[in-house]
Amino acid sequence: MRIAVTGTHGTGKTTLIEDFAALKPEYHPIPEPYFELLQKGHCFSDPPMIDDFSSQLDQNIRTVLETKSDDKVLFDRCPFDLIAYLEVLSEQGGEEWAPSGRLLQKIEAALQSLDLIVFLPIGSPDVTGQNAEMQQLRSAVDEQLKQILREDSLGLITQALAILELTGSPQDRLQALAAHCTHR
Repeated sequence: MRIAVTGTHGTGKTTLIEDFAALKPEYHPIPEPYFELLQKGHCFSDPPMIDDFSSQLDQNIRTVLETKSDDKVLFDRCPFDLIAYLEVLSEQGGEEWAPSGRLLQKIEAALQSLDLIVFLPIGSPDVTGQNAEMQQLRSAVDEQLKQILREDSLGLITQALAILELTGSPQDRLQALAAHCTHR
């Protein structure tokens, strides 16, 4: 099963992936594109900019498509994460960003290769200790992801792609994911 865990920064994606891989060692965790690009020497802006997320989207698509389809993998992020960041940042900058052409085809191919997207929305109460600017971006991306995943605002979710939204404690999320995977 090919699982991607999605959510804005600080929602517990990496924690869930690490805990699930420890529980189910047959699953191979794949780091988020930010860290893959850092390893390749990419320099990111602070605060992050549209080009940073475009690079991460390209890296994420490449990683998802190059990973064998029969592998049991846990991707930290999927194209939806990065699309949400790109949409929010472009809107804040007075620009319009929308995937089209070849990029849209690659996004669709990457999404079609996944079996499950696990969405971790911002929990309540939300305690991350981030500065106000990053907290504002985080909240806006969370809302964008809710539209993308709950309402299929991009029209990219097929019937073959399961979406599992998890809330609660890290242990609750882990148990729910493990139960879902056991029943598939």
